[in-house]
Amino acid sequence: MTVDLFHSVEPQLVKDMIPAVILMILFRSTDLQAQSVSPPAELSVRLVNGTTSCSGTVEAFYRGEWSGLCTGWWSMREVKVVCRELDCGNPVAESRGPLFEDGRRGVTLYSSCYGDESSIRQCDVIGGPGVCDGGYYHHVTCSESVRLVDGAGLCSGRVEVKSNQSWASVCEADFDRQDAEVVCRDVGCGAPAALQGGLYGEGEGQTWDKEFQCKGKESLLLDCDTSDRKHNTCLPGNAVGLTCSEPDDVRLVGGDSRCAGGVEWYDQGEWRTVGAEDWEQEDVAAVVCRQMGCGSTVSVLPGNTTRGFGVDCDGDESALRECRRTYDLLPGLTVICSDLLVQPDIFLTDPMGGVSRGHQGPEMFRGYNFTITCSTQPQYPGGSYLLTFTGSNRTQTQPAVNHSAAFLFPAADDSHQGNYSCVYDNYVFSHNFSSESELLSLTITASPLPAFIIRHVVVLLILLTAITTSYLYYKVKTFTQMLQVI
Repeated sequence: MTVDLFHSVEPQLVKDMIPAVILMILFRSTDLQAQSVSPPAELSVRLVNGTTSCSGTVEAFYRGEWSGLCTGWWSMREVKVVCRELDCGNPVAESRGPLFEDGRRGVTLYSSCYGDESSIRQCDVIGGPGVCDGGYYHHVTCSESVRLVDGAGLCSGRVEVKSNQSWASVCEADFDRQDAEVVCRDVGCGAPAALQGGLYGEGEGQTWDKEFQCKGKESLLLDCDTSDRKHNTCLPGNAVGLTCSEPDDVRLVGGDSRCAGGVEWYDQGEWRTVGAEDWEQEDVAAVVCRQMGCGSTVSVLPGNTTRGFGVDCDGDESALRECRRTYDLLPGLTVICSDLLVQPDIFLTDPMGGVSRGHQGPEMFRGYNFTITCSTQPQYPGGSYLLTFTGSNRTQTQPAVNHSAAFLFPAADDSHQGNYSCVYDNYVFSHNFSSESELLSLTITASPLPAFIIRHVVVLLILLTAITTSYLYYKVKTFTQMLQVI
C-alpha cells in the first residue's frame, strides 16, 4: 500500500515550511557564489574614498583583509606602478592622506620600484602588519582617460587615450597644440614643449577613432568635445608623441635669484620646506637645479633652522616629484645652481642716425661712431662685463655701473663687422658666476653720403631746432607780458 506523504502532511504545515526552504536555497546559492569568487592576490592595491576611480587613499590586501598603507618612503615611481596596476593613466600626484586613527592596524609597505613593473608585487617589497600611530596614509591621484607611455620621464611619451576599457594611440593629424595643452595639464605636467608624430614609437593597440576639439583651457581631456575623424587611416610613424615641461612646483627662495635659495615644494595647496639628510643633499640639489633649468649644482649650503618633509633622490631624476619622500621633518637645505645670473641684454645705439635694421641684424654705415651697451636686471651689486667679438681675440672689459656698461667705437670700419656678445661676471656666494647674452650680429655698409656731410647736416638741424625753440619761447613770453599790461 502506497502512502501519499505529501497529501498526508497538513496543509498549514506545508505553508509554514516554504519560507525556511527558500532561505536555505538562497544561503546555499550565496555560499556557492562566494566560493566561486577568488580573493584578491596578496599585496594587491586599490584606491578608496577618492573623487574618481583613479584617485584615493591607497589600501593593500594583506592576509585576507584590506588595510591602509602606513607612511614610508614612496616616490612617483611607486605611484606609476599603482596607476598601471589599476589600469589608470599617468601618476599625477602622491600626497599625504588621512591621519591614522591611533591604534588602527595597517600595512607598513616599503617598496622600491623602477617604474615599469605591472604591479606593486613585482617591486622589491619589505613590509608587514603593524599599528599605524601618529602618521598618515598615502593618497594617490592618477589621470583617468589619457597617459604618456615609452617616454623618458613622467612628462613625455606617446599619447594614448582610454576607449572601451583599452588604450588607443592618437594620430598626429587629429591632435593639435590646444589638445596638447589639455593633455599636459591632465597628466600633471607643465606646458607642451614638443609635439611630433612617431616621436615615441607606434604602440601595439588600436588608434583612437575620434578627433579632439579642445579649446586649450579644459582641465581634463574628457572635458573636450570630439568629432568624427577626417582621416580614415593613420599612416605608420604618425602616432603622436608629446613632451611637456616639468610642473612648476619647486622654487628656490631668499637667494635674490630663481636659481639660488632654500628649496620649497608646492604640496596640497601650499609651499612647504624641503629637507634632506646631509648625505642626500647633493643628489636632491642636482635634481632641483635640473628641474628648474638652472644648470648644475655649485654648492649646497648648511641647512637653515627651518625643517621640512624629507626627500631622498638618486640624482638622475628629471623632477623632484620623482624622488622618494617622507613626512618626517629633516633639516632644510639651500641650493646654489650654476645659472645663478640672469642672461644680460646687448644692444647697439648711435648718435648720428647711421644704424639701420637689416635681415641679419643691425647695419652700421662706415665711418659713423656707435656704442654697444651691456645690461642686466638688478640682482647683485658689482660685477663686470666682457664684450667679446667672434672670430677675434679682441675683447674689452668694463665694470658694471648701475648694472650696465657702454663700449664706444669712434668710427665704424670693416674690421668691426661680426658677432658680439656680453659676458657678465660676478663673485657671489664665494663662487665666480658668469652669464652670456645672445649674439649681436653687426654688418658694416657704405654710407649713401660722406660722413662729414651727415655730421654737418645733423649739427645744422640741431642748431635750427634750438633757434626755433628760442624764438617761440620769446614770442610766448612777450605775448604774456602784453596781456598782463592790458
